[in-house]
Amino acid sequence: MFRIVYYQPCIPPNTGNAIRIAANTGCELHLIEPLGFTMTDTQVKRAGLDYHEMANVTVHPDLETAWTVLAPERVFAFTAHATRFYTDVDYRPGDVLLFGPEPTGLPDEVLSDTHITDQLRIPMLPDRRSMNLANATSVALYEAWRQNGFDGAV
Repeated sequence: MFRIVYYQPCIPPNTGNAIRIAANTGCELHLIEPLGFTMTDTQVKRAGLDYHEMANVTVHPDLETAWTVLAPERVFAFTAHATRFYTDVDYRPGDVLLFGPEPTGLPDEVLSDTHITDQLRIPMLPDRRSMNLANATSVALYEAWRQNGFDGAV
């Protein structure tokens, strides 16, 4: 399945929602520290409901440690500044979908990391900064999963 990576997430409910997304799709969720909250934060727990035990969540101290663990073949960084749409990719199981924190997005040093295969964007109307992180994750992840026949779904 696919692997979701949140680089230094700050908003607890978005990570809680990502836990639900991961549990419902069979994806791994990887969080890169520092986090803007603790995993025991009430808002993370509330947004994740009872899905915490069903999700595969790993917290990494930094991005390099995550790359070592993930050993990714392909990493797609999502940024509002990309020229290619998220639908322009033929996704494969094992792909990493990398998202940055709200409200700043991925910093330049992450976007220029040698592990990044491509930068992708989700289209929006002009003069809009970004989508909600969990919503953007859902949009991209469900496209990748759709392309792969919703493997494992009922």
